[in-house]
Amino acid sequence: MPVSARYRPDPLFAKLGPEFADPVAPARFPQHVLRWRNQRWAERVGLGELSASEWEAHFARFEPLPDNMSAPLAMRYHGHQFRTYNPDIGDGRGFLFAQLRDGDDRLLDLATKGSGQTPYSRFGDGRLTLKGGVREVLAAEMLEALGVYTSKPFSLFETGEALTRGDEPSPTRSSVLVRLGHSHIRFGSFQRLAFLERPDLIQVLVEHCCAAYYPQHLNLSGEARVAALFGEAVEANARLAGGWMAAGFVHGVLNTDNLNICGESFDYGPWRFVPVSDPVFTAAYFDETGLYAFGRQPEAVSWALAQLGGALSLVCPPALLETQLKRFAHGYQMGLRDGVFGRLNLVEGALDADMAFLSDLFGWLTETRAGWDQFFFDWYCGAASAERAAASPQAQLYADAAFTPIRAAMETRTGSNGAAFLRHPYFQRAAPVTMLIDEVEGLWAPIAERDDWSLFEAKLRDVALMRDAFGPS
Repeated sequence: MPVSARYRPDPLFAKLGPEFADPVAPARFPQHVLRWRNQRWAERVGLGELSASEWEAHFARFEPLPDNMSAPLAMRYHGHQFRTYNPDIGDGRGFLFAQLRDGDDRLLDLATKGSGQTPYSRFGDGRLTLKGGVREVLAAEMLEALGVYTSKPFSLFETGEALTRGDEPSPTRSSVLVRLGHSHIRFGSFQRLAFLERPDLIQVLVEHCCAAYYPQHLNLSGEARVAALFGEAVEANARLAGGWMAAGFVHGVLNTDNLNICGESFDYGPWRFVPVSDPVFTAAYFDETGLYAFGRQPEAVSWALAQLGGALSLVCPPALLETQLKRFAHGYQMGLRDGVFGRLNLVEGALDADMAFLSDLFGWLTETRAGWDQFFFDWYCGAASAERAAASPQAQLYADAAFTPIRAAMETRTGSNGAAFLRHPYFQRAAPVTMLIDEVEGLWAPIAERDDWSLFEAKLRDVALMRDAFGPS
């Protein structure tokens, strides 16, 4: 197969042994119709030269990639689901297919969703609906464009089966997704080993994670290395929570099996983006108590990290872990500031002053119910966009006295090169690119009714334009 020099296979997880995963066979599908190929990221990892038939062979039939894993592995893990511990989960409709390095030497996974049954499928069919695959592509592409650290939708094939689901009109079409991600080792991977009372295996997984993802701590040993790994997970996931809040994103299912050791957002189910700032906005219809509501996401991630710390306490004194958990607040502040200032292209100042500004901004957004994406679109580059904002559909809100301190704070943080950024075609548009639930349903309807993918493809082109406007990812 024509791989480039950028293809660097490194199947480290497979070397951990049988205590961490189970070899599985991929499902055989009656049809393979390519619906999404992430050529941009394929080129980055040396797979961009694959022909259409080779792409199908590897990402629909799951023939092994060269010098990579010989068989897919369904990963073992447990997790708290809506804060109830569940020891009966694991990779139930997906597997780890390959690992490889990118140009930044990150170890990345190629993992699946909808690739067939595994020992952890329970009563499920191991399949993914086509709508579910489409939604994951849309969520991840949008988040990447907004600067959130996210897995990448690598490939999506429609697979020609009729599925029955309680949350979609059925029968519904099937698909298999491949995502490119920075680790699928979840908090629940460690929780499972703690549940089994296997501190020896926790230590093995700690060593693996340090070698694979945080080699800067390999000079440490014993308890110090465990604490350092936990601190990195705290910092990374705190920043992720801040990034979600800046993006106006609601993940929907922040269980401990849906958060990973590298703080990368992944596994998109009932996600939504907020139309306006609403702390109690939820994405999942089954989140009846609002546990994972928009405004409670930082709390949810912090709680999940505490559960990871509890698992690691089998190999590290709790006091050391508690010290690392205290890094969450600072990490969250940094992630929130990075996200908001990135969306507005503002210049950072002292953290305390910047956080006071963000508190005022979020308060104003919540009080006025200003359009979330419209605000960030209107005020990109701060004061340099004053004329654009004056022509906005919500210009009247900006003229109100309540907005004056927000505007003043942005003026003091406005850089000198705003005009150059604002010449980008994205900022010549009449409106921002958004990914609200009604739009997503509107993209899906012509696919479901007429197999018309034109709106889906047009939306992804718009998202790519926005990503380009915000700079290289």
